[in-house]
Amino acid sequence: MSVTYTATLSVREETVLFVSGLLHAERQRRGTRAGTRALGCFKQAVLVLHWFLDGTRLAQLVRDNAIGKSTAYDYLQEGIDVLAARTPSLHGALLAAKAAGYSHVLIDGTLIETDRVSTPGPTPGVDLWWSGKHHNHGGNVQVISAPDGWPLWTSDVRPGREHDTTAVRTHNEVLPALADIADDLRTLGDLGYEGESDTITVAFKKPKKADLTTEQQQLNKAHKGIRAIGERANALLKMTFRALRNVSLDPWRIGAIVAAALVLLHLDHDRTT
Repeated sequence: MSVTYTATLSVREETVLFVSGLLHAERQRRGTRAGTRALGCFKQAVLVLHWFLDGTRLAQLVRDNAIGKSTAYDYLQEGIDVLAARTPSLHGALLAAKAAGYSHVLIDGTLIETDRVSTPGPTPGVDLWWSGKHHNHGGNVQVISAPDGWPLWTSDVRPGREHDTTAVRTHNEVLPALADIADDLRTLGDLGYEGESDTITVAFKKPKKADLTTEQQQLNKAHKGIRAIGERANALLKMTFRALRNVSLDPWRIGAIVAAALVLLHLDHDRTT
């Protein structure tokens, strides 16, 4: 026995219509004939947004829309793809930050947890998606944000076992792009990026058997106060979109999922920089 109830999505109607328009354009691109889909573009958009905002289980989406499980999965993946395709490029995001008059941007890695089964890593006994820092399975995503912690760009996913420095080096475009604009836009990060301090400004690390100078301590305090605001970007994404708190899809899809969430955040708040 089941009970029918009315639910409301906490999102602007313009956002639903935008997603619906993207889905309509994708159907036209594929040559989908009218009347051959179980759901129209608007209802599919609601399904996608329901999953992003509330982290709704696929089984619930199936029941709510009276469709098959594979259909719901395909609709969700299609929605993720059309949104992720609209994400800003790193080069574009940095140029926009410069044009906005920012003196710096912030970079921080975040772990998007996943409950997928473990995967053997490159060496015996190492789990590819296990993060020793967070003691959980997940994917590492790099987030670049404005000085006030507004997310501007997100990277593709790297396995959770990788530290921030390893992840940022693996994304070949990140360090060169940050270096190219360094004269106009400094990038601040935590000590997780210590190995790339030539490009990313980090705090002074306390040397062994010695203390930091008073000046270094003061600079570290100022750096911490400015950089800590960047953590708002990760919190904003995860608090707005419950789907990002634990992804049950293929972990290699996490990058596209976060990129799609970024596009939705920019759209719903009518802000990109």
